[in-house]
Amino acid sequence: MDRFIFETVGHIVVGEASCENLSEHLDRLGAISRVAVVTDQGIVGVGLLEKPLAALEKAGKTVFVFDGVTADPPSAMVEAAAAKVRAFGPDCIIGFGGGSTMDTAKVAALLCASDQKLDSLYGFDQAKGPRLPLVLVPTTAGTGSEVTPISVLTKDNGEKAGIISPLLFADMALLDPVLTLGLPRHITAATGVDAMVHAIEALTSARLKNPLSDSLALAALQRLHGAIERACHHGDDVQARTQMLLGALQAGQAFANAPVGAIHALAYPIGGQFHVSHGLSNALVMPHVMRFNLSEAAPIYAQIYDALGLSGAMCNASKAEALIDELERICVAIGLERRLSDVGIGADDLPAMADEGITIERLLVNNPKAMTRDDIFAIYEAAL
Repeated sequence: MDRFIFETVGHIVVGEASCENLSEHLDRLGAISRVAVVTDQGIVGVGLLEKPLAALEKAGKTVFVFDGVTADPPSAMVEAAAAKVRAFGPDCIIGFGGGSTMDTAKVAALLCASDQKLDSLYGFDQAKGPRLPLVLVPTTAGTGSEVTPISVLTKDNGEKAGIISPLLFADMALLDPVLTLGLPRHITAATGVDAMVHAIEALTSARLKNPLSDSLALAALQRLHGAIERACHHGDDVQARTQMLLGALQAGQAFANAPVGAIHALAYPIGGQFHVSHGLSNALVMPHVMRFNLSEAAPIYAQIYDALGLSGAMCNASKAEALIDELERICVAIGLERRLSDVGIGADDLPAMADEGITIERLLVNNPKAMTRDDIFAIYEAAL
């Protein structure tokens, strides 16, 4: 067996209402008296922070809340968040929300403790540290950001750029399914498919694929496949919500070590140019990229088919096709749009999307089958 390195968050807490004991969990990190919570106005507006904040204050913690996180976090917003948090002088940062919030909190923890500028952090292993202690609390089951060393921000020119460093692994991830009970169906659906794509692409990754990532990705898909329709149609099903969180976390652990490929690469122009959510962007191109990859990835797709307990197909090729059909069935069942035209994208938009897609080499290099710009255009055309 080839040698490999597997990294993940060292302390993970899972449990219903575990956020109400947040102070006790923080005590594992040392003497924490001043806590900065990074979140968004939606989280504050629906009251998700009320009990965690009350618990922190009851324990004598001084708390500052930055609630200005926005989707696809712009670099200027992240710098503003870091400046306000730094002025408060925290001992610890808690990222409380979805992927954009957790990505913002990761970078803020670096900027608040080091003298590096944001522009110097982009790329692989550019962060030097130190950083503040960091706790991540997901309120959606999708990005897996709570267990990844990645933060994706939007630069001033609109380009999505990644910061990838082991320093971005949190000290603790806390999963409380109660926080996800009020998620709207469409968000539950889109983030759930995002998690499934993470697992699928970790399994087919052309770089750094390893047995630990494979086992986590397959386990994630089993959980997500079994729970996503229940969670979408019965939003108060705590068990389904727990399985979604665990599946998203396992998928995050998998792709943090075996990186994603062309589905994500082709989703970025959809999200960046048309402000479509990341999960839905993935869902729109997923079957078409998978069909493009069949000549190289069919045995792995067949492995997923078997792990999900699907039946009927016999050879690897037919199992792979049947898996794609099953994923499309799920997307329809949970109410996701299925065509680019459904989100306002027309034929005239495809050339610019293909032009951007071919530049996302950091992800395309992980795809099991090489892609040209013409291939990308054809995939978008098929998805139209």
